[in-house]
Amino acid sequence: MKKAIVFLAEGFEEVEAISPIDYLRRAEVDVTLCAVGKDGKITGAHGIPILCDVTQGDLIGFDFDAVILPGGMPGAANLAQSEVVKKALSAAASGDKIIAAICAAPIVVLMNEGLLKGKKFTCYPGMETMGEKFCGPNWAEKNFGANHCKDRVVCDKNLITACGPGAAEEFSLKIVETICGKEKMAVVASDAVMR
Repeated sequence: MKKAIVFLAEGFEEVEAISPIDYLRRAEVDVTLCAVGKDGKITGAHGIPILCDVTQGDLIGFDFDAVILPGGMPGAANLAQSEVVKKALSAAASGDKIIAAICAAPIVVLMNEGLLKGKKFTCYPGMETMGEKFCGPNWAEKNFGANHCKDRVVCDKNLITACGPGAAEEFSLKIVETICGKEKMAVVASDAVMR
């Protein structure tokens, strides 16, 4: 069975987290929700609390096929400060696992870790110009060759990025397709009555 981990921190964008969780579980992927914080209950940007499966302190190893990061602020900034999230991303990148980030997370988290280097990506409109604000003065050097696209969802090898809450369904289906294949993605899309 394929496995994915979704990291949630205070202030995450709810639809960007729940959509991939739901669609991946429909595709029979084992999804673990990991709370970045003191306890397992994390509240989203719009006041919706989510009870996670584990906290970052309880997470053992990084045996996942995909690491998924919702956006939202300050959720993405809180993810960027987590050493566990950084280690999970490093393990995913070195193991050619899927890294999926949406909205603010591609800039605030992935760019901060140099994970957009040489990659095509998208993010929340306007954030592509905020590298220095969120990542410091050497952001461009760490992400040399990063190519921002205006598409709603961008897939570049093992990296999947999306522009924001309105693209959450497309983002989720692209993750399903990448992990489980086109046939499983088509079944999930059909069952969800996707347009």
